[in-house]
Amino acid sequence: MYTLQVPGDYGYVALAVGVGSFVVTTMMGIPVMKARKKNDVQYPNLYATPGYHKEADAFNRVQRGHQNMFESLSSMQTMSLLGGLKHPKVAAVGFCLYLAGCYFYMVGYSDMSLDVKTARYKRGGGLKWIGILACMYTSTSLAGSMLRWW
Repeated sequence: MYTLQVPGDYGYVALAVGVGSFVVTTMMGIPVMKARKKNDVQYPNLYATPGYHKEADAFNRVQRGHQNMFESLSSMQTMSLLGGLKHPKVAAVGFCLYLAGCYFYMVGYSDMSLDVKTARYKRGGGLKWIGILACMYTSTSLAGSMLRWW
């Protein structure tokens, strides 16, 4: 049997994962809503249809940049909440880097003046990978200590 104690600094993890996720996803939703209104992309359509919507690529880049975050958000939240039980500050900082990287990824991906293949990393989107690695480390470290790997 393994007993876990919640460290005193775990509040940073709760703040980053709980409040940070809400704030950043809301901030990232605003450009999508503006682009949706500007390009007349009605619900329930997730993306604009090329040939039907005048600036379909512009809207789709904003939407895709936003949607990219949701592909990994639940895994990141889980790794941060678990890994934060052993390394709360590293998990909180890692998750904040992930959030910042996701935001900058969307900003870059939305920039029509940049090539779509490199746009997402031209504005700081690579920060998200530093955050992912940090949170992977914390959760792996927790699992290793519980399984007595180290």
